[in-house]
Amino acid sequence: MANKSVIKNVNEHVGETVVIGCWVNNKRSSGKIQFLQLRDGTGYIQGVVVKSEVPEQVWDDAKSLTQESSLYVTGIIREEPRSQSGYELTVTGIEVLHLTENYPITPKEHGVDFLMDHRHLWLRSSKQRAVMVIRAEIIRAVQQFFNERGFTKVDPPILTPTSAEGTTNLFHTKYFEEDAYLTQSGQLYMEAAAMALGRVYSFGPTFRAEKSKTRRHLIEFWMIEPEMAFTDHEESLCVQEDFISFVVQSVLTNCRAELEAVGRDVSKLENIKAPFPRISYDDAIKFLNEKGYEIAWGDDFGAPHETAIAEMSDRPVFITHYPASFKAFYMKPHPDRPEVVLCADMIAPEGYGEIIGGSQRIDDPALLEARFKEHNLSMDTYKWYMDLRTYGTVPHSGFGLGLERTVAWICGLDHVRETIAFPRTLYRLYP
Repeated sequence: MANKSVIKNVNEHVGETVVIGCWVNNKRSSGKIQFLQLRDGTGYIQGVVVKSEVPEQVWDDAKSLTQESSLYVTGIIREEPRSQSGYELTVTGIEVLHLTENYPITPKEHGVDFLMDHRHLWLRSSKQRAVMVIRAEIIRAVQQFFNERGFTKVDPPILTPTSAEGTTNLFHTKYFEEDAYLTQSGQLYMEAAAMALGRVYSFGPTFRAEKSKTRRHLIEFWMIEPEMAFTDHEESLCVQEDFISFVVQSVLTNCRAELEAVGRDVSKLENIKAPFPRISYDDAIKFLNEKGYEIAWGDDFGAPHETAIAEMSDRPVFITHYPASFKAFYMKPHPDRPEVVLCADMIAPEGYGEIIGGSQRIDDPALLEARFKEHNLSMDTYKWYMDLRTYGTVPHSGFGLGLERTVAWICGLDHVRETIAFPRTLYRLYP
């Protein structure tokens, strides 16, 4: 009785007969030999069917196979240096499960809209599979990083009564008789968790109802949001750069084949090691003016500005100490310059923009109350958030990493729509 295996583990069965459940990715024939390109989700392997060495039924079954037909294939695993995986399957038996007809995604070029309409099938392609594997490795590395450093994972609510940042770009729903919104950030709740557990992180879906169509934006996306009690702005920056370095190096170690499949220049990732360069908002404005950009102090940066700043280095760049005027109400002012806040955005190289936004949070209850009034926020709604300052307030900092932008950067993708299995964009809710 042959042992079942998956393609990823065939190195453990050299010389043995195995059974693999798989799909036909492609096939070709040279008369008396058929070459089956097989995939099972864990990897790819070539199955070789030699007419003179198999029963006639096996040969006929192999001939009948079409793209994306499913089967159990039995064969002997052999080492094959010319193969990309280093192994090959000498086929001895085939059990056809389903013969696929007219598979819509063929090797020819298809438009993006067509591929997105068939996203459920496009995921089967080698590049899209590789992106999903890299995404999974990033998630694994994220959890390892925080778990090894004493952070506790806490899950904030998805339905909330308020916005975390005072924005109106929220999805509204009814929570029985009350108004509710799909969360745009778990941060405020993570601050509460940090006051209970010290160092925490969340990892979950967030939603923005902005009508944005840029290559950097999704409507539904995933955020990693750590929050740290007794931690100032500078300490938080050190955590952030160590975090990104750890994640990138983990992908390089564990996903070389997938990075190759997406065509990534890994030399650009090998340089991603802490520490990262930093530039203040003030100096960034001067730098941009010298480069010919018309931008004044007090203006926020757009994509071209961030890209120009990112080109200063082959590693991510921190832009620090933004004006308080366009940053969130909870950010702590600089003690010597109250017009700027203790915050930073981490800008990824190669034009991928902001991947992390973080700050030290206001811990003075009187100042936070003043911010509520400035931003016209209801004290009744945010009473629980004020309680965090009323009962044992401490210096604390946190940040948020956008998973999809990070996947896009690490994979070198043109658009974030390929970074998640079923993207939700401005005009796409199907499939």
